[in-house]
Formats: sequence, structure tokens, C-alpha cells
Amino acid sequence: MPSMRGFVVAVAAGLGLLLGGCTIVPLEDDRQERRRSTGDTVTPALRDVERFWTAQFGQISGGEKFTPVRGGYFPYTEADPPPACGGQEFEYQPNAFYCPPDDFIAWDAQQLIPQLEDDYGPLLVGVVMAHEYGHAIQARIGAGNEPTVVLEQQADCYAGAWMAEVLAGRSTAFKDITAAQLDDAVAGVLTLRDQPGTPALAEGAHGNAFDRIRALQDGVEEGVTTCAGYNRRNLPVTEVPFTSLEDAQTGGNLAYDQALSLLADDAQSYWQRVYPRLAGAQWADLPVQPFRAGSPPECARPDASAEGRAFYCPDGDFVAFDSTELGPALHQRIGDFALGMLMGDLFARAAQDRRGEPTRTEQGQLTVDCLAGSWTNDLLTRDRDSRVSLSPGDLDEAVQALLAFGRAGEGEGPTAFDRIAAYREGTLKGLAACTG
Repeated sequence: MPSMRGFVVAVAAGLGLLLGGCTIVPLEDDRQERRRSTGDTVTPALRDVERFWTAQFGQISGGEKFTPVRGGYFPYTEADPPPACGGQEFEYQPNAFYCPPDDFIAWDAQQLIPQLEDDYGPLLVGVVMAHEYGHAIQARIGAGNEPTVVLEQQADCYAGAWMAEVLAGRSTAFKDITAAQLDDAVAGVLTLRDQPGTPALAEGAHGNAFDRIRALQDGVEEGVTTCAGYNRRNLPVTEVPFTSLEDAQTGGNLAYDQALSLLADDAQSYWQRVYPRLAGAQWADLPVQPFRAGSPPECARPDASAEGRAFYCPDGDFVAFDSTELGPALHQRIGDFALGMLMGDLFARAAQDRRGEPTRTEQGQLTVDCLAGSWTNDLLTRDRDSRVSLSPGDLDEAVQALLAFGRAGEGEGPTAFDRIAAYREGTLKGLAACTG
């Protein structure tokens, strides 16, 4: 049976505090208008991706000339399906896919693309099309006998390489992209992920959100030659299956009070071990002060996170967070390791300040994010039988929480896109990546 390379297996629930997810099912009388409006975004995006590959293809093909998709582009609905892919009978689902046997790209113009554009903006639609074109590039240069997750993340990486053109102002379809628009697109990518617990080598696996965003950022930062070099031996895949039925049933999530206590204690223990290496001094225990919403403890110069609902207080040398609204909302809407991201951020702020380094500059914030990631690296690489270790989905919960804390708005500072990249560095490479 022919293989179709699709962008999304399942659309996850919303992102919690700042990003309310929803499912949009258009009414019959406005489906035609929505389908027509998506063409206003999709067609220019595809033309721009073709322009990009006309210029870039020779770098990864040994100088061969780029040939655009021959079979055409097909928006589809339940009532108006795309052509059969290699003779395979089509069953409607909200998806976008590339068909290798017949060299065409198709997308759901009834639900998926209108929903993504409404929720996250047109740039995400461009990323989806660039991802599908990435599969067409694989068909042209030969992708080898790689697992699906490698092929999918390679296509994510190719989409990131195209996005770099957009951010550099060279796109013919997207102009003057703001930090907020970029963060909206990242928020959308977070929803386009495998369900937690999906084994990386499962048929059809695309990768968790952490890995997919890493691949996208690889493309933005390093370009198509890095993407073309992806294979099963060099791709850092963090997706793992659940190891017990109990974990699968709970999604790997602990109860709120238990998760908060364990994670705060573990962060304290981590910094006791590594702070001497970072600062050449012993770590003094850091008090954690929960407070009722609207009644924070007194602090002259709070170093705030999560829109001011959590902070490190340099004068009193303690961290505090809203335990009646913020903490429960993170746990309920995202998961237990959203609390881990909160503790990681607060302890990292304290570590950075205690060693006399800034936290409130752009670079200081990125160092804080990397330091928070270094604790995640410790959790990720320790024995699974340890008292605290990561479960499937935890890394996705961390980047969702970080996105909620750090999405770009009217203020200054790094984008969530940059903050996730810094957190990724610490998570994959450990403390040494944060001190260079």
C-alpha cells in the first residue's frame, strides 16, 4: 500500500494558561468561503517554498536542478476528496500530506488549515506546506531506509530552513513577521505532535513537540545541509513509551501536591550538587514560599516570571509563586512537569543572581532558560528507577509552560522561540552548555 507523508497524526488539546485550544467544525454554508480563504494563504506559501528550493536544492543534491512537484496541489473536503494516492482509497481526515507515488501535495481545506490559520496565524500554514514539500524533497534525493520519525523531523527541519528565509525578509509570501507571529506559529507546532507515550519507532510516529520544535529550530539556525544529514544514528529523539499501565492511565502525571513537593525538593538537591561547579561556592537552601493569588510576600525588587505570578526575590533570597491559581492551572491544563518548568525557572533565576550574573537582560533570560534545561537534562539522563524521573510527555509540558510564560507581546525580551532554543540546549547538553 503506498505511503502518504502527513504533517499531523493527532491535534492535541490547548496549551493552557495563554493558549486555549479548540476544535473548529465549520457550518455547511461557510465551508466554501473558508476553503477559498485558505487558498489566499496556501497558494502564495507554496510558490514561496518552490522559490526557496529552486535556490537551495543544489546544496543537498550534488548540484542537480530542482524539479517542482509535478502532480499538483489539492485542497480537499469530505465532499470533494483529493486524487487517489497510488490507487489507495481515500478516507477523509483533517490532515495535510505528500503522495510519493503521484508526486502531489494535498491538504484539508475544510477543517485543519482553516483551524490552524484561525488559531495560530498564516505563518503556521506556511510551515505546514513547507513540511510537506520537505517530503517531496526526500523523494527527489532519496531519504534512505530511515524510521518515520526521522523522515518527519527531517521535513520539520526543512520547514525551519524555509522559515529562516521568512525571518530574514526574503520571502515573497510573508513579510515583516513579528515576534508575536513567530511565537504563534511555535504554539501551533506544539499542538501538532504525537500523543505522549508513542514509541519513537512506531509506524507513523512524527515526534513529540520538544523534538519537532528542535528539528524546526535546527533548520532555522543551520540550514538545509544539516537537515539532509539527519539519520537514525545522529537524531536526538527523546520520545519514549510509558513503562507501566498505571503511568499510561495517568498520563505520567502525579497529583498536584505530590508533584510540587517532589519537584521542588529535587531542584534543591540538583543545585546543591552542581552549584559549586557553576560558581565555586556552596548552595544555600532556597526557601519556596507559596502565596494566595493577589497576596505575594513583600519583595522590593521581584525578578518575575509567569506574568508576575512567580518570582525570585534577591533581597530576601527566596522564590515565591501563586499556589491558588497559577500552580493548579499549570498542573490541570498542561501537566505535572509544567510545575517542573516553574520550579526550574525560579531556581535557575536564583542560581544566576547568586553568582552575580544578570537575569533581566535578554541574554540573562536565555541563560536562565538554559540553566532550567540543565536540571531537566539531569532528570532525563538519570536511572528510571530514581525517586524523580521524566515520563513521556514531560518535555512537551515543559515547553508548553515556557511558551505560556514567555510568548512575545508588546514588551521587550527574547521570544518564546528563542527561549525554547535555550532551554533545549540545557536539556540536551547539560550544565556545560549554559556557561560558555
